[in-house]
Amino acid sequence: MKKHSNVAEQPESRNMDTLTPDGRGSVRVRDAEATQKRILGAAKQEFAMNGLAGARVDIIAEKADANKRMIYHYFGSKEALFTRTLEDAYTDLTVAEQSLQLDHLEPVAALEKLVRFTWNYYLENPEFLTLVNSANLHKAVHLTDSGIVPTISRNRLRMTRTLLERGEKAGTFRSGIDPMQLNITIAAIGYYYLTNRFTGSIIFECNFMSAKLLKQRIEFNVETVKRLVCH
Repeated sequence: MKKHSNVAEQPESRNMDTLTPDGRGSVRVRDAEATQKRILGAAKQEFAMNGLAGARVDIIAEKADANKRMIYHYFGSKEALFTRTLEDAYTDLTVAEQSLQLDHLEPVAALEKLVRFTWNYYLENPEFLTLVNSANLHKAVHLTDSGIVPTISRNRLRMTRTLLERGEKAGTFRSGIDPMQLNITIAAIGYYYLTNRFTGSIIFECNFMSAKLLKQRIEFNVETVKRLVCH
């Protein structure tokens, strides 16, 4: 694997801005947004696979078709890049949640849709779970000063609170349910199953990821949350 000598090295020719075809030799302005997007995509894969401690900036640079100098220029440090990667992961989840448009559904149907969405999102985005695991391994110090994650959390709680209030008003939900606790429960019953799928498969002598057990699990999750929330 090709190594980079230090963060101040000159970028390779493939990473240099190309010349415009106007014949004057002027340099095309680098598409900084696209470059950062490539770096963040590569960082997401590397951090999810190896965690913060095991992730290597030179591998991220290589996968992003960039160089280490670009990464340090845009993000400052590996730790700051990890923070940005976590923020983007939570943002992606929130954007997907908002697309559910739960307010247009009857409360029980909206609740079931939220539970199924959370489960499917974890299944389809396993890197999200490993990134969260890595963040917790470091006691979430990389999110302490984040201004994005608390805003995301408040929006999620507001969405859940609105759903609970609609259900209570309709007479289908019990009163006094804490939206934070409900969010934790919906996440936990899917998160635990998937992050412990390897040990679980050995302990219970079955394949946790078989289509049959995955279907049984999501139906159990839905039934559990409905029994918790509904009259």
